[in-house]
Amino acid sequence: MSGDDYPVVANEEGIKLKTEKMVPDQLYHIIHEGKVFLFYKDEDSLLHCYEVENPDAVKEIAENPSQLESILKKYAQPS
Repeated sequence: MSGDDYPVVANEEGIKLKTEKMVPDQLYHIIHEGKVFLFYKDEDSLLHCYEVENPDAVKEIAENPSQLESILKKYAQPS
């Protein structure tokens, strides 16, 4: 998806969602104010939002966004 088609964008006013462009059950992310925000719309068109504050996870996601799901799984494991 190109930048204009990506349904999650951030600017000085905050995060803006274009839910009509979201594919159900696909995970979308954005880094805003040092946190990663995760969004997905389920089959019933309910929007889900999660926030990742762990600085190590945020750094890894910023450096390797294509590895988002594996990074999230790694940090979800109990230490």
